[in-house]
Amino acid sequence: MPVAVTAEKMAVHRGRGSGKAQKTNLQQLSEISFELGPGLKDVLNFTNQLSVMIKAGIPLPDALESIGIQIEKRKFRKMVLDMKNRIEAGESFSQALGQYRDVFGQLYVNMIAAAEMSGSLSLMLRKITEYLDQEIQTRSQVIGAMIYPGIIAFMAISCTTFLLIFVLPKFTTLFVGKEHLLPKPTIIIMAISSFLRAYWVYVLAGIVVFIGGLCTFIRTIVGRFWFDKAKLIIPLIKKLCNCLYITRSLGAMGILTNAGVPILDTLVITAEVSGNVHYKRMWYQVHDSVKQGKRIAQSFSAKPLLPVAVIQMIRSGEDSGMLGQVLEEVSQFYQRELKTTIKVVTSMIEPLMIIVMGVLVGFIAMAIVLPIFKMSSMASGH
Repeated sequence: MPVAVTAEKMAVHRGRGSGKAQKTNLQQLSEISFELGPGLKDVLNFTNQLSVMIKAGIPLPDALESIGIQIEKRKFRKMVLDMKNRIEAGESFSQALGQYRDVFGQLYVNMIAAAEMSGSLSLMLRKITEYLDQEIQTRSQVIGAMIYPGIIAFMAISCTTFLLIFVLPKFTTLFVGKEHLLPKPTIIIMAISSFLRAYWVYVLAGIVVFIGGLCTFIRTIVGRFWFDKAKLIIPLIKKLCNCLYITRSLGAMGILTNAGVPILDTLVITAEVSGNVHYKRMWYQVHDSVKQGKRIAQSFSAKPLLPVAVIQMIRSGEDSGMLGQVLEEVSQFYQRELKTTIKVVTSMIEPLMIIVMGVLVGFIAMAIVLPIFKMSSMASGH
């Protein structure tokens, strides 16, 4: 009997233990599944720390282990420690990075490979840090330029919807039986208000489906083609986008050229990091021409996306043997031009959005007030 009781207690204890273990495993799986992967800032912090440690003379595996155990994101920590183990097993740093090319990028891997050949890993890590820092600043500038207009647009839509659904119906009772006296703006606004109040669920669902379908279409080859094309022809943002793509392309190309990466590999990487399918196609066309024996400046088509002045500077860089330095200087120039363009575009979009918001709200107010004045004037005339 005691043996049976003991066995029963042990079974219950094992059940509770397995339940706790199962709960712990589920919790860990949940944390892993919902944890975000490493972003550009994580890669920047990693590169900056690694550059300092390598410059201080710390062996690469020890530096990776020291950095890895301090990383909070589990996925990124696992990557860094795995790279440390691969290096200890005989792989080079660039080979270990190549296993996580989707995180670090082709540019990063090739620059490290060039540094391993030249023996300047610390210096190359510092250059990569500067490039990533500039890329983050550029992204934040572009996103920051769109935040305020986005807020204004959201407020305009929200205010218009609120007036149509909640405010206008309270005035509708004043116009019952007097529809023939209402001006056309009031009739239009009342029809829109009635439609939104009756079919708001379908309208909301339609908006969600439209946005989802648009995002899905942009991910397709055809959709991406037209979306990237639109960014290069819309008047307010085409200059901003061109400055962004030129800065990104020439900056990456200059760093790779100075690092000693072969020019054909440099052109392929430049095409991949350009950020626009049309720039990407242009750089691949240049790659094919250079592969056939032409020089870079001679490889651009009659109507290239790069300005003629930039192509002339590339030609002078090739003639003088200072192509990498010229490309970095041009990239820095367009980086400054991008900042100026962002300020100009923002200063133009802000008043435009305010005017649009004022027109929408003013039109609704006019549609409400006009019939009231008209009825009061008719009543006073009688």
